[in-house]
Amino acid sequence: MEDQSLCKKRCGWCQGDEDLIRYHDTEWAVPTRDDKTHFEFLTLEIMQCGLNWRMILRKRAIINSCFDEFDYQKVAEYGPKEVERILKTEGMIKNRQKVSATIQNARCFLKVIEEFGTFDAYIWKFTDGKPVLYESHKNPGTVIARNELSDTISKDLKKRGFQFTGSITVYSFLQASGIINDHERDCFLDEVIRKKYPAESVNDLAITDD
Repeated sequence: MEDQSLCKKRCGWCQGDEDLIRYHDTEWAVPTRDDKTHFEFLTLEIMQCGLNWRMILRKRAIINSCFDEFDYQKVAEYGPKEVERILKTEGMIKNRQKVSATIQNARCFLKVIEEFGTFDAYIWKFTDGKPVLYESHKNPGTVIARNELSDTISKDLKKRGFQFTGSITVYSFLQASGIINDHERDCFLDEVIRKKYPAESVNDLAITDD
């Protein structure tokens, strides 16, 4: 018997792959308030730079293991030995810059927590604690890579010492963590997310997709 859940209309980017569908249906755009999850999503987006998301999901358990289950306090203490251990791990993404950036980001993450109490309080302050919904993003065929919000947060993160946090990476992070609800209008989860997590509808921010 055909799994009826697979017949539901979903965002175009996840069609045709079980791993992408599972991630889309259970995690993507669900607002998170957990610092560890924020660090995980940010790290995964950094690891994804130049690669595809399907690969990242399939390597997620390996990345998780390499970074102590995304325990940012432990990762902040990593030194050269840990970098080499990670790079020698079978199946891990062999990119020294990304590994080093993740360690640096963990240290910056702790500084943000020291200043704001939690990273969550810091990141959600950019939207006054509410998810943002851009109606213009939901037009058929519209592909958004970055916008004014991600530009602003990217600039602030870089000022605080974060690495590999360009606007495109930040935009993807905001989508993943539910700060931006970017489910397509005809995706079955669009209405579900809107009802469960009321969002601030915004129409006047310029969209930049370069």
